[in-house]
Amino acid sequence: MNALLSVSDKTGIVELAQALHAQGIKLLSTGGTAKLLAERGLPVTEVAEMTGFPEMLDGRVKTLHPRVHGGLLARRDVPAHMAALAEHKIDTIDVLVVNLYPFEATVAKPGCTLEDAIENIDIGGPAMVRSAAKNWKDVAVLTDASQYATVIAELQAAGKVSDKTKFALSVAAFNRISQYDGAISDYLSAVQLSEDVPAGDAAPKLDLFAGQSNGRFIKVQDLRYGENSHQHAALYRDLHPAPGSLVTAKQLQGKELSYNNIADADAAWECVKSFTHTGAASDLARVAACVIVKHANPCGVAVGANALEAYSKAFQTDPTSAFGGIIALNCELDEAAAQQIAKQFVEVLMAPSFTAAALEVFRTKVNVRILQIDLPKGGTSDWDNGRNAVDMKRIGSGILLQTADNHELALRDLKVVTIKQPTAEELNDLLFAWKVAKYVKSNAIVFCKGGMTMGVGAGQMSRLDSARIASIKAGHAKLSLVGTVVASDAFFPFRDGLDVVVDAGATCVIQPGGSMRDDEVIAAANERDVAMVFSGVRHFRH
Repeated sequence: MNALLSVSDKTGIVELAQALHAQGIKLLSTGGTAKLLAERGLPVTEVAEMTGFPEMLDGRVKTLHPRVHGGLLARRDVPAHMAALAEHKIDTIDVLVVNLYPFEATVAKPGCTLEDAIENIDIGGPAMVRSAAKNWKDVAVLTDASQYATVIAELQAAGKVSDKTKFALSVAAFNRISQYDGAISDYLSAVQLSEDVPAGDAAPKLDLFAGQSNGRFIKVQDLRYGENSHQHAALYRDLHPAPGSLVTAKQLQGKELSYNNIADADAAWECVKSFTHTGAASDLARVAACVIVKHANPCGVAVGANALEAYSKAFQTDPTSAFGGIIALNCELDEAAAQQIAKQFVEVLMAPSFTAAALEVFRTKVNVRILQIDLPKGGTSDWDNGRNAVDMKRIGSGILLQTADNHELALRDLKVVTIKQPTAEELNDLLFAWKVAKYVKSNAIVFCKGGMTMGVGAGQMSRLDSARIASIKAGHAKLSLVGTVVASDAFFPFRDGLDVVVDAGATCVIQPGGSMRDDEVIAAANERDVAMVFSGVRHFRH
């Protein structure tokens, strides 16, 4: 038996080569891999010696040879194939170990030139991988160091690699080639070269939306069913998921997640991530936060000095809708908060960590799905790095792509347009309300006060109806809207929506502005003696 090893990433390659050699398998290799194995005392034959043809063109051509591909592609059960090998004195290659030039890592580096990118496009590696993967019944093809242990174990136990493992390795190999080619296509399709800039002199300008989009997603799990029980569903993740994202969650207990669970959990998690937890109780935007979601909309959001206070305030907004809701916290869940949450029916509970005592509270509530989502290495301050850069929506025979709505509003961005000025407390609540409105389905109207939502109107065809519903919700929860602030995700087209929220008790409003009737709405705010602030940014969420 013969094994050809040619890897860019040398992780674990010496140990694998030692195990192959111990099984009497002859080692073939190229360039740096051959040098490394020889330095470790392993007998290794250079591919150039086997083919009788030296590497050329700065290593661009070294394995593109019939002695390599004939050894990989020949079917051992076809006499004519084996006769051809014998006629041309070609040995079979039974194990191929290849990982590809680091194209993805290269183009991810700041300042990567087109020349650097091109030189990191592997040609011989993918060709060998495809040959071996096609002939999977006769060749074990390894494309990642994580596969080495399984192959070593099977060789040591049975002297061969099982057909089941070889097929799995083949599938993984074709997946890797697909990912690799997709990355190359994505990059090159985005390159914009100007006539007066040579390709190798500087990093090229990249189009945000490339000429071709190649989605690369890895299946995480099958789901019980889709949005409805007659639909089938599965969860996939990005090839390289961002730390602190929902798909990295560890399920600590509970039933299998459903399609709707995951969709709502993502809505809750993305919303709570907008509140960075530092423990600074003086800043309502930077303390413990809790978000409760029902049917993709936040029905309660609050910040507090700790998890218990944040949850208790969020729950007050709409206790009826919170029944069977999805709960997300941006801080560790302790026993006190767990005991309060456990009094209600909860579908999913998420947090960066849980105390042992908190988990014990839910031990008998076996159906509650508890998800732990580890923070990025930099903590919650690095959550921004985990946000999607681009959002995708499926339409008939196509997709819509857009940059994600990651805009963050700061105090300096606010423009007061009324005679009455917001108080410092109102400004703080305005920023809080604006964060929440961003995650509420349009048309969105959100009443807030003291770092908690007081009434949420979501997803109505009329902004006026959303305002009315938010008021009604507050009434059902027995919450007074007197002295609240209101966030509207888009401008008020008429004064009637403003009148509804002011009649309900609001004293300050934040909206994007930009309506042809802005002057009329500002005049109405002055007439009603309320403060109005323009954000200059709309947050539609469809």
